[in-house]
This record gives sequence, C-alpha cells and structure tokens, in this order.
Amino acid sequence: MNPYEKKRRWKFFLLVFAIVIGGASVFYSDFFVKKMEREERLQFQLYVKVTEQRLLMYDDDRYTGLVDLITSNNKLPVILTDDKGEFVGYQGLDSTKTYYNVEKKQGIAYDPGYFRRELRAMKKQHPPIPINGLGAEGRKYYIYHRDSPTLTQLRYFPYIQLGVIALFLLTAYVAFSSARKAEQDQVWVGMAKETAHQLGTPISSLMAWVELMAIRFNAEDDPLIAEMQNDIKRLEVITDRFSKIGSKPILEDHVVFTVIHNFVEYFRLRTSDKVIFNITGDEQVRALLNVPLFDWVTENLLKNAANAIENEGKITINIIENLAKEEVFIDVTDTGKGIARSKFDAVFQPGYTTRKRGWGLGLSLTKRIIDNYHRGEIFVKESELGKGTTFRIVLKSSITYEPTTS
Repeated sequence: MNPYEKKRRWKFFLLVFAIVIGGASVFYSDFFVKKMEREERLQFQLYVKVTEQRLLMYDDDRYTGLVDLITSNNKLPVILTDDKGEFVGYQGLDSTKTYYNVEKKQGIAYDPGYFRRELRAMKKQHPPIPINGLGAEGRKYYIYHRDSPTLTQLRYFPYIQLGVIALFLLTAYVAFSSARKAEQDQVWVGMAKETAHQLGTPISSLMAWVELMAIRFNAEDDPLIAEMQNDIKRLEVITDRFSKIGSKPILEDHVVFTVIHNFVEYFRLRTSDKVIFNITGDEQVRALLNVPLFDWVTENLLKNAANAIENEGKITINIIENLAKEEVFIDVTDTGKGIARSKFDAVFQPGYTTRKRGWGLGLSLTKRIIDNYHRGEIFVKESELGKGTTFRIVLKSSITYEPTTS
C-alpha cells in the first residue's frame, strides 16, 4: 500500500470515529429530550385536571390552598382562554412582559400583543385541551401550552453539539494540515538543497572528462560528444532547480512556444521512437516564467504522458491565449491509458502513483511549481480510460510586454 492510500485510510478511520462519537452524542441527547417530553406531558395533564377542579370549586376554601400549591409548581408556559378566545389566565410566562401600567386607568392590564404572540406559538406546538367550567350551560375553557425553555434548548443541543464537534474537527484538521505542510516544506527544501550540493562535484568532473575525451580523440564535432555535453548541461539545470527550491524564483517574460519547443527537442531524443510529439497553437504567446522550473513541469508532464502510452502513441502540446482573461492555456494531451474521474484530484497528492517503482512526487511537485511559484493553476481537464488524458496549465499572460526594437 503506497503512502497516499495509507493516509486516505487513516482519514477514513478518523472520519468514521468522529461520526460514531457524534451519532452516540445525538442519540443520548435525544433520549433525554424524549424523557423530558414525557415528564412535561404528565405535568401538564396534572395541571389541566387541577385547573378544571379549581374552576368547579373556586369557593371551597378546603381545597383552594392545595390547588394553588399544585398549580404554582407548574413551570410550563400556559395560557387559559374562554370559549370566545378571551384571555382568562396564564402561568409560566415572562413576568416582565405579561403586564404594563395603563395611565388612563387604574390598576394593571395585560399586554394583549405579547399574549397573542405567545398563543400563536403555543398553537403551533400543541393542540388546546378543553375543560368544563361552572354553570348549567356548560361553558368551556381552553388551555394552551408550549414546551419549557429548558426542553426547547435541549432540543437544539444535539445540533449545537454536532456543530462544536465539526468546528473542532475542522480546526484540528487545519492545524494538523498546516503543521504537516510546514514540515513537508522544510523536508523538501532541505532535501533539494542537499541534492544540489551533492550533484555539484560529479557534474564538474563529468564536464572535465568529456572535454578531455573530445581533445584526446579529436572528436569535438562528434554528435555523441555533443549529446553527452547536452546531458551534462541538463544536469546543471536540474542542480540549479534543486538549489532554488525554497527561494522565491525570478519570473521573466518568455515566448511560451519557444520554451516548450526547446525542451521537447531535448526530451524527444531520450524517449521511444514510437511516441510522436506535436506542438500546436499560438507561437507568439508570452508569459512570465522561470524557465528552469517550468522545464521541470514540462518534463514531469511529458514523462507521465510517455509512461501512460504502452505502445505507439502521440503527445500533443497546444498553446492557447485567452485574451478576455489575460491567460495562457497549455494543454498536454496523450493517447495513453487515461485516468479515472475519481482520481483527477488524487494524482496531484504526494505519494500517489500507479507505477510499481514510482514515488508519486512528479505531479505533486508540478502542482507546487505552478501554484506557488508561477501563481497559476494545473488540473486534469479531461480523461477517458483507454483513450488518453489532457492536463491543462493556466498561466497569466504578459500581454503588456513590449519588445525592444534595434
């Protein structure tokens, strides 16, 4: 199992663990909510019975104190109305809003606006319960109620709890990712600079040996010696790339077609003859590039494309200028085995590879160079299994560039 798959598995396990904890918390909270609902329902039923008896024996002093004691212990918000909808009494409402002083009349009057709002809220939660009053006409009263503030808050508690858990996981993920990314950056920079340092001495020796061979065998014009020199120059470029990792690269104005063409000519001779290279599009488009680093991007994309082609195939690089957005599109298309749509993002993750001997760092490094150093974008534009893949690079064009005239 490669490192990318291991990391994905650990993320999956952590996600499942978080879901289990959240689900258990919600289930436990829901259990208490339902238990409290049952208790409040019993409490309200008792209050209804007591209120009905109070209406029937309002002048019986023997039981009035007991009834008042029972009703006073009720904590549920309750409103009592007659059969005409007139307010008769209330309990458990906000005492600061249930009355106000009326200047024109003596005494205290109920605030009808507050009661109407409370009554509407109660009607939405529970149906009213009718009770009988005094008199032969059988006048009815109606008791409305709603859940207690504690139960209302408890209903929303699981969602708040899930939100807190999600926020905690998100914060932990961001912090862990930031720390891990910083650690990876330090490893990348240290490894790159050490590699550049280690390559310096053998490259200098190779340059001297090639020059000595050319002089001793009088082969300065031999094409093999020329290609060996090209490879040594290539090693110098690679060393220069590694030495610049971690430093802010200098972007200069270049003709995109020329930069890509120069590298393709070098790469073509070191690739199978069965792979055909073709560069199309606008040959005058310019962009701000760091050539050594951008050559690295081109190399990684071409290597991946060539490896995806099992027998004969074609690699096409198409350069397009989007004047409306001042962008340059570079599409690298191969006729290889293709990429599954579910892997479009995964191919840029460090450690992801389909090759037995691959490290899975090429496309990850490519994305880092384009995103961080060239302020551009790279993604899989399209792919179909068995038919090929197109990677798209998006760069800012240097349309304001004015060439100097001699």
